[in-house]
Amino acid sequence: MASMAHNGAPPDGPDGPGGPALLTISDEAREKILEVRAAEPDPDTLALWLEVSGAQGTTYTYDMYFQREDEAGPDDGIVRHDDLAVVVPSASIDKIRGARLDLQGGGMVLNNPNRPPASPPIGSRPPADLSGEVPQRVLQVLDEQINPAIAAHGGRADLVAVEESIAYLRLSGGCQGCGLAAVTLSQGIEVAILDAVPEITRVVDVTDHASGDNPYFESAKK
Repeated sequence: MASMAHNGAPPDGPDGPGGPALLTISDEAREKILEVRAAEPDPDTLALWLEVSGAQGTTYTYDMYFQREDEAGPDDGIVRHDDLAVVVPSASIDKIRGARLDLQGGGMVLNNPNRPPASPPIGSRPPADLSGEVPQRVLQVLDEQINPAIAAHGGRADLVAVEESIAYLRLSGGCQGCGLAAVTLSQGIEVAILDAVPEITRVVDVTDHASGDNPYFESAKK
């Protein structure tokens, strides 16, 4: 069983005696790590560093690499398993606490009970503030020029948000799922908005034309 040293903190970590161990390591995983570390220069000075690099869906993603153990900071967590030290940077401690590093199918697997915070449901996001001068002028273009023109085809364009110089629109009705929606947007709607509202330099369609759902408009900025 791995023991934890937290740079002077009790073995069970900052949660105090009886709190969850930061990380446990199987014997098979330890042997594999030591085997790989042996090929590195000055292997005895190196620890395995394990940190959370991001999130994908409902699980965290990780980076594992060898780095000198004495480069660990005072707030980093250090787990020792015999002659192997694993350093967990301070920002990753709460995201990894209670996890187990194991070897499965020749590869390292981190069984982590922790999960990234869930994104709020789409319906819970407060509506964007469209009361400013520029959003109101975009709305005027939509109401007076665009929507009367595409209403004949059962379509409608709604302003979702304006951020910096970008207007985010959602198409619905006959425009939603239409293979010509992108052409309609770029050759008709966007031209009309850019001509009438020079503060806007780009118009982005945030409609999910496949499912009919309206995704977060932020995703369109990537």
